[in-house]
Amino acid sequence: MEFEEKARIRLEHWIDHNEHHLEDYEQFADELEKAGKIESARSIREMADRIAKSTACLKKALEALH
Repeated sequence: MEFEEKARIRLEHWIDHNEHHLEDYEQFADELEKAGKIESARSIREMADRIAKSTACLKKALEALH
């Protein structure tokens, strides 16, 4: 397998992984808010935002392979 193909597979995996976890983080933040843990929920949402930004970087890297 060529290096570029391995890189594409790895990047796609990381993107899928991040996107899957983002859904979990948002749901957990909602649960924290319902439990009155507003500061904890805020921190989880901040982390989720950073992961979304890192996922955008991964997508740019994937696009640049083509």
